[in-house]
Amino acid sequence: MAKNFAGIAERYARDVVAGKTPACRWVRLACKRHLDDLTASKGKAYPYRFDAAAAAKACTFIELLPHTKGKWAAKGERLVLSPWQVFKTVVLFGWLRKSDGYRRFRTALILEPRKNGKSAWAAAVGLYMLTMDGEHGSEVYSGATTEKQAWEVFRPARLMALKSPQLASAVGLTVNASNLHMLGNESRFEPLIGKPGDGSSPHCALIDEYHEHETDDMVSTMVTGMGAREQPLLLVITTAGANVAGPCYQMVTEARRMLEGITDDPEMFALMYGIDGPVGKPEDDDYQPGDDWTKPETLRKANPNFDVSVKGEFLLSQQRDAINNARKASAFRTKHLNEWVFAKEAYFNIAKWQACANPSLKMSDFAGMPCTVGLDLASKVDIAAAVFLFRKPMGGFAAFGRFYLPEKTIELEATGNYATWQRAGRLIQTDGEMIDHGRILEDLVDASKTYTIESIGYDPAQATMLVTEMMAEGLPVVEFRHTVLTMSEPMKEVEALIRSGKIEHDGDPCFTWQMGNVVAREDAKDNVYPRKERAENKIDAAVALIMAMGRQMAGDRDMDISDFLSNPIVAMARG
Repeated sequence: MAKNFAGIAERYARDVVAGKTPACRWVRLACKRHLDDLTASKGKAYPYRFDAAAAAKACTFIELLPHTKGKWAAKGERLVLSPWQVFKTVVLFGWLRKSDGYRRFRTALILEPRKNGKSAWAAAVGLYMLTMDGEHGSEVYSGATTEKQAWEVFRPARLMALKSPQLASAVGLTVNASNLHMLGNESRFEPLIGKPGDGSSPHCALIDEYHEHETDDMVSTMVTGMGAREQPLLLVITTAGANVAGPCYQMVTEARRMLEGITDDPEMFALMYGIDGPVGKPEDDDYQPGDDWTKPETLRKANPNFDVSVKGEFLLSQQRDAINNARKASAFRTKHLNEWVFAKEAYFNIAKWQACANPSLKMSDFAGMPCTVGLDLASKVDIAAAVFLFRKPMGGFAAFGRFYLPEKTIELEATGNYATWQRAGRLIQTDGEMIDHGRILEDLVDASKTYTIESIGYDPAQATMLVTEMMAEGLPVVEFRHTVLTMSEPMKEVEALIRSGKIEHDGDPCFTWQMGNVVAREDAKDNVYPRKERAENKIDAAVALIMAMGRQMAGDRDMDISDFLSNPIVAMARG
């Protein structure tokens, strides 16, 4: 009896949404989206329809393929899709456009922790796209940064084809050492390594471990090459990683916004397994603290193939090692719980920093209010940062950053994130090969007309000429040397405010990236100092924030009795 794959997928989605099957927020949103789309598709105006037969065709094909490793391969068994694997297959291949009958989803982002069978599933999808999708001259690529990684998907696909002589015979498939080839229509499936040329016309691109890609060269080349295809598929399969400035994290961020309904991308499917981070602020009634990564139940939540392809005993032992050895914690949380890490030993809790984000927050909301400014001018060819720090009337702080980069640096930057942030207004581009300090001066002078700038902290080693010009403009500049003595206490204060959710910001991704790059270790006297692991991990925004906080703390200490007595509240109390 044929399986009801569409029913299995719908049941899985309903169990996830109802909380019967443990899953993180992003999986719940993906499942809810499918269920909502099923309802919406009944309306005439909805542009997509769900085809259970098309979904079943892909699932049935995959379950006819053989295992290629482990005990199942030794027994000659075929693949069996777990309900969550049925779900992602059904959604990808079952949704069609009403206008022409072609597939709806052109991009799919699948985040799964290690050992959850993503390579075998992707290999099977690649074979389907090569042989069963009706595309003449189909080109299927398994792409990665290294040959070894590219073969992680291509190798099982090749072995599946070798062990499926009936399939090879039926479609005229030749299995070669480094590619699969269909002579009848010149279709092929092969690995692709590094930066590809522009001659490809992929029908399907399987991008493995995208978090290891420093740039989006491979993905952008694949996407632009898909223009001549009727229903191409870009399938990205990856774990989380540490490069939050890379293209993978950018894609994850875009997928999250899509699932939350902030942006609309009806042709993108995202299924991202992991654990839940904190939501909201600790003082809020609806605050959710997030999952405790040390608890055994998080393992099942993040690993949908728990006790199937990845043994529970193995994950529990890895978890124990990570709890007992701080050096192993980062790798465990990234590879087995799909948590993104910033620096390997990041000083600031970035999950809590992100929880402090308020996208509706605007600097203009604080017009006329006092603030301090931290100004970090570490390099003339790298990021210059000015951070404005306001005390909120009801307690806590609000921080806003302005970041500057010369045009040449943006052009040469490898990942493309600088250009993205510049287009989004998060980086201010100055002409030429060096930062134009005149533009920074102009912005500070303009800001002083809108906000009450109490002091601007600067490091004299970096800003001699600019400071002279700021003094001439009457700006309240104050020396703030970059030493352990001056940086340690305000750095600890910033960290404490982040942990307690008492420092708001507007969610600037460039600001967040720099905060996540900060590393520090306490010395024998419990002092800390902001550092970075690599030259490309910029921390200028964090340094500027620490300086601004230092000036806030200095302002508290500088208040004398006359300031106290002149305070309007005190004056009223005195009558």
